[in-house]
Amino acid sequence: MPDLWSRRSRGAAVALVLLVLTLTACGGSDASEDEFHGTKLDPPFEVSSTPLTDTEGQAFSLTKDTDKDLTLVFFGYINCPDICQVVMSNLSSAMTRLDQADRERVDVVYVTTDPNRDTEEAIAAYLPHFDPDFIGLTGDIDTITAVAKPLGVGITNGEKLPSGGYDITHGTTITGIDADDEGTVYWDGNASSADLAADIHTLLND
Repeated sequence: MPDLWSRRSRGAAVALVLLVLTLTACGGSDASEDEFHGTKLDPPFEVSSTPLTDTEGQAFSLTKDTDKDLTLVFFGYINCPDICQVVMSNLSSAMTRLDQADRERVDVVYVTTDPNRDTEEAIAAYLPHFDPDFIGLTGDIDTITAVAKPLGVGITNGEKLPSGGYDITHGTTITGIDADDEGTVYWDGNASSADLAADIHTLLND
């Protein structure tokens, strides 16, 4: 009898959990949609006007040459073994989640932290794997580091790997620059594409 009762109890508990999960999925979505997943900055980050170089060899400044309502900036490098690919994939997926009206108001800028290997040609070949509209920038490492610093992104020299290549330590945040050329929000490298898309929609339509 005790065994039968425990089986019934376990069955009832499982049914209760499933019921709670179902109610949460059906009735709790509005709250999650209203939640902002990034970190809003007050005061905002200052954005350097120092120009870098785009994949066509032209000067590109994060202030003077960003004319969209929102510009998302990520610092990474092509040979990054882990987080960079994840962040770039999530940014790409987030763009596909936006409707056309929102999408046209957003630019994504990738700035290399490895200019010795990430040439203009290499970046131009790399970015279309994620989105052909993404903007790629390079420059000398001192200028890149100076542009990254006020956005809270640190960059250190590469470390040799057993494979013969080298790794580079850099911040993995995504910074949102508004139409006034201020860094008003950032997301950490773990932000999902769904969270990014929801936040972008919120920022554009507040």
